Amino acid sequence: MTPAPTDADRRRLLQAALGFAVLDCAPVSTWLGTWRGTGLVAAGMARQGYDLALTRYADLGWRATFYATGREHSPTGASGSAFEVSPHRAVQAAAWETLARA
Repeated sequence: MTPAPTDADRRRLLQAALGFAVLDCAPVSTWLGTWRGTGLVAAGMARQGYDLALTRYADLGWRATFYATGREHSPTGASGSAFEVSPHRAVQAAAWETLARA
């Protein structure tokens, strides 16, 4: 029987998937470039202790920001933010920045 993955294992898998998405690896970009993929990234970041705020700015684009989990969301050295045309890319970029800082 395979042991359950640890949080560290999950973090490495999340970083690998985001890394391939940044490189525009077609299968990974297609997989993560959907609302389901965005939800998977958000869930993976939640397991790492981060909450997601995703805001649409009219026709300009989307801002995704990850905050340390808690009731009060304030920017800290551990949070990451990105502004992109699509919500999926904004979430991916913000997650990548957050994990790189942690």
